[in-house]
Amino acid sequence: MQHFGGTVTVPERGSRLGAGAHRDRLAAKLRKKYEGGMSIRALADKYGRSYGFIHRLLGESGVEFRGRGGANRRSADSS
Repeated sequence: MQHFGGTVTVPERGSRLGAGAHRDRLAAKLRKKYEGGMSIRALADKYGRSYGFIHRLLGESGVEFRGRGGANRRSADSS
């Protein structure tokens, strides 16, 4: 198990994290980091969990997801 600041730990990949206070605390910590600017992919890499796991917990915590980065697909005439 990886420590996630304070008393919250991230279970190893492949282990389950059931509903309850621990899951809620972890989701709150991830939300704080995401809202502070970390990407979902960066959180997944840092804590050794899948993109889907992090995305799911963030969604459960009520986070407002940022738009995708990358190239803008609008044409030059639509400005």
